[in-house]
Amino acid sequence: MTRLLTELKTRARLQLNAAKRATPPLDLRLRDCLHRVARDVGFAHWEHARRVLGGEATSGDDLGTFWHAPACSALLSGWFSKVDEARAALEAEPGSYLLPYRRQFVVAGSDFIVELGLDPDDAAWHDTRRDLVGAYGSDAWLALGFQRLKAPRSAFAAA
Repeated sequence: MTRLLTELKTRARLQLNAAKRATPPLDLRLRDCLHRVARDVGFAHWEHARRVLGGEATSGDDLGTFWHAPACSALLSGWFSKVDEARAALEAEPGSYLLPYRRQFVVAGSDFIVELGLDPDDAAWHDTRRDLVGAYGSDAWLALGFQRLKAPRSAFAAA
């Protein structure tokens, strides 16, 4: 299991413990909390998060909105339905980044990366060649994913 999934499971257990201590105690199960933490970071449900963050997604799968933040909507970026077109745009725009969004692809600048709560100069970006689609599941992708999970809650879309 990746550190990403371990982090989400920890968050779910903390929510469950808090629900049990509430007055009156809330009737939640771990499964409910897992779904909630998955939705909080851009996935439809726990199984969706488990599959994507666990490195099991395949080409054409919905990768959620994990690599998107509410403030990114106001930023100029290229949106593509085909990864080949997105990669061509990535090569044509030095300093840009390629990220997945559901079943689409975004090519954006460093301001987009900052809104995600990430450092655009992090060495992991070099290792991914600034292509989170091509680097999916790699150690660098996982490192950036863990940093993304640690971003402030406001850096994630409301569920």
